[in-house]
Amino acid sequence: MKKNLKQFNLTKVASFFLGALLLVAISCSKEEDSTEELSSSEVISSTELKYSDETELISEEVTAIAEDVYASDEISFVSKIPHRSDFLPDCVTITTVVTDTTKEKTIDFGAGCELPNGNVLSGIINLSYAKDMELATKTLVLNLEDFTFNGVAIEGSADILRERSNENENPQSTANASFTATWPDGDIASFEGTRTREWIEGYGSGFWGDNVFLITGKRTYVGREGNVFIKEVITPLRREMACRFIVSGVLEITRNDNTASLDFGDGTCDAVGILTQPDGTEKEIFLRRFKK
Repeated sequence: MKKNLKQFNLTKVASFFLGALLLVAISCSKEEDSTEELSSSEVISSTELKYSDETELISEEVTAIAEDVYASDEISFVSKIPHRSDFLPDCVTITTVVTDTTKEKTIDFGAGCELPNGNVLSGIINLSYAKDMELATKTLVLNLEDFTFNGVAIEGSADILRERSNENENPQSTANASFTATWPDGDIASFEGTRTREWIEGYGSGFWGDNVFLITGKRTYVGREGNVFIKEVITPLRREMACRFIVSGVLEITRNDNTASLDFGDGTCDAVGILTQPDGTEKEIFLRRFKK
């Protein structure tokens, strides 16, 4: 009887230590995945690329909101008929203060407001531009106040050069922006630079889902580990607002004089991209854009 009890206790002790070792191994594995060391042949890791792409989505959406609010004023002025887009739901409160020279807009998402595309925003976007709506080109000044995007705290501002009609006779905005993002787990990244968005479809329809933009430009992204990446659009990125993802275009990403490219595909609305490292190695990437 004593012999059996001793064997039982030894079995329990062995099981305990084996379980502890497994927990340590899993914990180490998770820690390694979160830092994801780069090899000499890699420019950016899959995990960092997903965070970087989420910052692109944040910038796209904030710019789109500012442009959508301004466009409602512009279309109302040109058509002489009040215009309202359906992009911003009833949980958004827009307050307008008109001065002698400017219009000051407060776009308030309250404690949390879900947009038609599923993104949840809180806080305030402050927007200011010249009152004279006859101007074909003007600067929109944007800054954020206690603002979050899908739980990510965002600080920063942007100056947006807005053209009513570019050389293709489409509305166009060129945003010079600087933002810092802090994720709920404490990870921090920053992004700044210039992006140009040409509004090629859906302008003036009043329906957000048919809006299509072509995006070009160059930005600097500082990742969670402090690595600095230069991101430049080589083939215009096509963003269809009815889709969560960039559907086509090519983005080059440079770090320490090494350059990788990210191909967003052939126009299909999906989360898939092809990342090509400097040595020619290709990898299929899934860009979550906040969807786990």
